[in-house]
Amino acid sequence: MTHQEHPPVDQPVPRDRLPALAKAAAAQAGGWALALLLARTGLVSHDVWAVVGTQALCAAAIAWSLRSDIWWVAIHLLFSPLLFAARSLALAPAWYLGGFVALGLIYWSSFRTGVPLFLSNRETAEAVAELLPQQRGASLLDIGSGTGALLLPLAELRPDARLVGIESAPAPFLIARLLARSRRALCVQRGDFFRHSWAEYDIIYAFLSPVPMTEVGKKARRELKPGALLVSNSFEVPGWRPERIVEVGDKRGTRLFVYTVDRAQERSGAKSVE
Repeated sequence: MTHQEHPPVDQPVPRDRLPALAKAAAAQAGGWALALLLARTGLVSHDVWAVVGTQALCAAAIAWSLRSDIWWVAIHLLFSPLLFAARSLALAPAWYLGGFVALGLIYWSSFRTGVPLFLSNRETAEAVAELLPQQRGASLLDIGSGTGALLLPLAELRPDARLVGIESAPAPFLIARLLARSRRALCVQRGDFFRHSWAEYDIIYAFLSPVPMTEVGKKARRELKPGALLVSNSFEVPGWRPERIVEVGDKRGTRLFVYTVDRAQERSGAKSVE
């Protein structure tokens, strides 16, 4: 058991007001401006790949300085090199359209919500199964359920439980729906989990990103019934103290932050469960 410091419950947390898309546009534009300036002054070779590589490094550095999420930094490192590499292959326009459509179906609302596609593993499902109440009919809602990576193994571990997933992106939703079609207690819906009531569930499970966690906390406080749990994979709710932290023990080093919304009492600390 380890002691961890957490901010007071409901302490105001500074929020980044610059949208992710604005950061991305600024990083790309700034990267090209710096790369072209360095090439013009002779500090970088005029060779196209030298300029493209410099642009990628500069764009990634700008994204980092703007405190973009780490996956945005990786995208900036790869975006221009891959774009120029694809041009050199002389691919038919249909391939670009197909790639765009495929990515759109997978990452349907990621630009708006700041939530990429994260997949839970079986070890995490086992840990979550232990958190579910033992009585028959215990219920769990997976917000942003993706391809059903958590719900499918959880349905095997707890066939007596009622499991519901909500996913907005079409491709992951269809995959999960197909895989779950033979499991009666498992329901996968397409939609916005912020518009779905959380009041009837024993556990709300979230594997999202830091971006929506403040709003997730607000909705949980408004709607969760007494004793219900909010379980967040990897990302804490800003300003909240977890009741406990479950170390899953997988290769990823997954940590589950377990919160109980108690309107009458503030939590005084956190427990770490190995």
